[in-house]
Amino acid sequence: MTTLVVVIVVVVVLLLIGAAVAVPAMRRRRLQQQFGPEYERTVESASDRREAEQDLQQRAQRRKELEIRPLDPVARDAYAQRWRSTQERFVDAPNQAVDDADTLVQQVMRDRGYPVGDFDQQARDVSVDHADVVSEYHAAHDISLLNTQRQASTEQLREAMVHYRALFAALLDSGGSPTGHTAEDNVPGR
Repeated sequence: MTTLVVVIVVVVVLLLIGAAVAVPAMRRRRLQQQFGPEYERTVESASDRREAEQDLQQRAQRRKELEIRPLDPVARDAYAQRWRSTQERFVDAPNQAVDDADTLVQQVMRDRGYPVGDFDQQARDVSVDHADVVSEYHAAHDISLLNTQRQASTEQLREAMVHYRALFAALLDSGGSPTGHTAEDNVPGR
């Protein structure tokens, strides 16, 4: 072999090695940007980083198959009013208000096109579009489970309402606002 052929072979091998290292790193950065804190939560709960990244990629693929749609302005306003009523009931009936907040979030998700029924799958689906607040959903759900057993303190119930409100506002606001206002305009306590 000539020196030129050896040099070409070495360069090709080095390029292949570089690509083998760069592609996973680029995929990791893209997933970290897309999923934010949910990326780390998923990595921590998986047996290894590769499994977690595969899970996140599957979520994104599943999301592409869903028909997620924005709420029409009338529905968005009606949901915002229902949220205000739920939040006002918290003072007199915090347990019921948290139950109602959970139900309301699920109804908005269903109307937007997210499949509902299994919390883990709901959280996985919503994490693709709302990675910045899916941790709030997890926290609210954990407290809601305590609430069903009547083991949640009033402070925990208050925290659940705050967590639900974060996801609720994100779900209401998604898809833009043809009326010029945002979900935060509709959700009290912001």
